Amino acid sequence: MSAAATPLLQVDELSKHYGSVVACRRVSFALWPGEVLAVVGESGSGKTTLLHCLSGLLRPDRGEVLYATRHEGVKDVLTMSEPERRFLMRTDWGFVHQSPRDGLRMNVSAGANVGERLMATGARHYGQIRSQAVDWLQRVEIDAARIDHRPETFSGGMQQRLQIARNLVTGPRLVFMDEPTGGLDVSVQARLLDLMRGLVDDLGLSAIVVTHDLAVARLLSHRMLVMREGEIVESGLTDQILDDPQHPYSQLLVSSILQP
Repeated sequence: MSAAATPLLQVDELSKHYGSVVACRRVSFALWPGEVLAVVGESGSGKTTLLHCLSGLLRPDRGEVLYATRHEGVKDVLTMSEPERRFLMRTDWGFVHQSPRDGLRMNVSAGANVGERLMATGARHYGQIRSQAVDWLQRVEIDAARIDHRPETFSGGMQQRLQIARNLVTGPRLVFMDEPTGGLDVSVQARLLDLMRGLVDDLGLSAIVVTHDLAVARLLSHRMLVMREGEIVESGLTDQILDDPQHPYSQLLVSSILQP
């Protein structure tokens, strides 16, 4: 099978329970290179649990998460050793948290936050690390003069852009995003979404974006999964679902969120 015909990520029969509560039930889908997939649904629908299971932050009860690695072919993320998974998260994957404080080290400088990930992949030349940090700060629209400032001195929008730079500096192919614009003012959200869309397009990134905001899903994603009570009730092209939802739950989401 050619690389073009191989999904970057193949998820099969993924399930997660908390006692009698079903967080994810037999979720299956494929993610292709360069594709952005949105996972939408109400709070409690299971979308964040799904994201955490995919990224290895949670252990599912059953299922497979097959990833097409750069050098070792397709591997099941769930059977990787902990050092293998951590290395994958530092190199080929990124994770953008809703709260930047969960994805940044607040007690070190902006430059150190970006450079730290480079050092985790073996970079040791201080000048080159700092140069790459400056480049990435500028790419996410942070003044290079702020490189030695700590994130706690940044606004929420700047902290989120710094978290994005920290994740993308190692050139990952897959980025997980958990409500990346949640908690930000509308004007800040718009600027961040424009930046994210540009970076995804420029870098050819694949991404899985969890969001309750259908406007975010429309702007960023090619395809969409609609989740309800741990199950995927509808999947398809983003514009098709938002313009002509078929499942009653999808229709309810669209009518309640997109219409005045």
